[in-house]
Amino acid sequence: MDILLVAGLWLDGSAWDDVVPALEAPGHRPVPLTLPGQGDGSASATLDDQVAAVLAAVDSAPDKVIVVGHSAACTLAWLAADARPEKVAKVVLIGGFPSADGQPYADFFEYKDGAMPFPGWGPFEGPDSADLDEDAKSRFASAAIPVPESVTKAVVRLGDERRFDVPVLLVCPEFTTAQAQEWIGAGDVPELAKAKHVEFVDIDSGHWPMFTKPVELARLLAAASSPGY
Repeated sequence: MDILLVAGLWLDGSAWDDVVPALEAPGHRPVPLTLPGQGDGSASATLDDQVAAVLAAVDSAPDKVIVVGHSAACTLAWLAADARPEKVAKVVLIGGFPSADGQPYADFFEYKDGAMPFPGWGPFEGPDSADLDEDAKSRFASAAIPVPESVTKAVVRLGDERRFDVPVLLVCPEFTTAQAQEWIGAGDVPELAKAKHVEFVDIDSGHWPMFTKPVELARLLAAASSPGY
């Protein structure tokens, strides 16, 4: 089964470089995606373009797929489940939650020249970045790709309630499974409140476990692809 890997804001497919070999070793087929506007040189990309890129990878797979979304891209993974509920075997959400229909995709930080650049580490002080050393932070910031405003400000559109039948695994890094369950139970994450099959797992990391805990993350993703998980 193909495991599609979709990183969050400012990242391209290389974010998964340390996860891919750890998935390939036991025989899995990881497919890291570089999204339009996040590494392909297209400054005018839209959210529809990004969704289309994910769906193209879903459609090109020979069988059902697992779609892994990290951070803001949790919404992209959920949009794939909405568009292809019969083809997505499971959605794995890492450190984030899907936006609901009618919400903006990721309108979080300030813009410059029509794009949202990485805002620096100030907004991510504390549990988000506690496991990143200064060298890792410097490498991240220097490689960060400004995300087109036409992506981040786009309104999410969901329409097929069969998405709620697709199993979900929520990987909890800088927050705990207990916190995630509390937020969902309080109605803060309406999409997951309606999902019929949601499982939770903790990973002892900050917001970017693909960099700080790639082998452990790969182990969780491999387990998610096992029958009966």
